[in-house]
Amino acid sequence: QVQLVESGGGMVQAGGSLRLSCAASGRTSSMYAMGWFRQSPGKEREFVAAMTWSGANTYYADSVKGRFTISRDNAKTTVYLQMNSLKPEDTAVYFCAAGRHFTVQITTRTVYDYWGQGTQVTVSS
Repeated sequence: QVQLVESGGGMVQAGGSLRLSCAASGRTSSMYAMGWFRQSPGKEREFVAAMTWSGANTYYADSVKGRFTISRDNAKTTVYLQMNSLKPEDTAVYFCAAGRHFTVQITTRTVYDYWGQGTQVTVSS
């Protein structure tokens, strides 16, 4: 089992920055990938960013490319999402996710086995 706890959400003005954290505990050594997804009211949960647990590869949604950065600490216990140049359309609940198995569909939410509880990000215009 793997437990994920997000933090760092909040309210910020457009153009501002936030850094989300996802603290992972449990059998993290068996993980293949970590991802961030977001969900706005009335919309489906959508992919934001992901990385292989080794840190070798990162992936981003087109809507956040160049503004958001996914990374992890050297101890491999915390994954971060640095969000810069935030826009009102980035407003959502952000979820951290972990996947156990190798996959070429790392941007697909169904390949992830564990999820955090989510943290709210609100960007005002």
